[in-house]
Amino acid sequence: MKFKNSQEGFTLIELLVVIAIIGILSSVVLASMNTARKKARDARRQADLKSLQLALESYYDTNSAYPVQTTEVDVSSSTLGGLTSGGYITALPDDPSSSQNYRYISASGGSAYCLGANLEGTPPTPADTCPSGTKVSGGSVDYMVGQ
Repeated sequence: MKFKNSQEGFTLIELLVVIAIIGILSSVVLASMNTARKKARDARRQADLKSLQLALESYYDTNSAYPVQTTEVDVSSSTLGGLTSGGYITALPDDPSSSQNYRYISASGGSAYCLGANLEGTPPTPADTCPSGTKVSGGSVDYMVGQ
């Protein structure tokens, strides 16, 4: 009888190369997923601001003024509670990340307003100032100004 002395299988170096390639590919995928998540949260923020803008415009059509708030407040505050109770919007939106809030300020008399949200990605070119020259605080902020 003749025995064949052949070794079948992978060497240790081949296995290590495959594991390294899989690790590199998975890190690239995870990095791109984080970027996509940031963009998705920013898109939601902008959509939320747009729905708030529409609610504020409807409120203005009915009341001939925007809700008056001369100092910056979180959108979840009682100042904008009239939007939900008046049927202009079903619920005040919350920011996708729990550490941030949408902000609202209006000119005295309710003739103009400004909404703001912190964006994680590259922000669009914002309006420089809100009513009465007040800036909505924050770093990368998307502004929606209504007059």
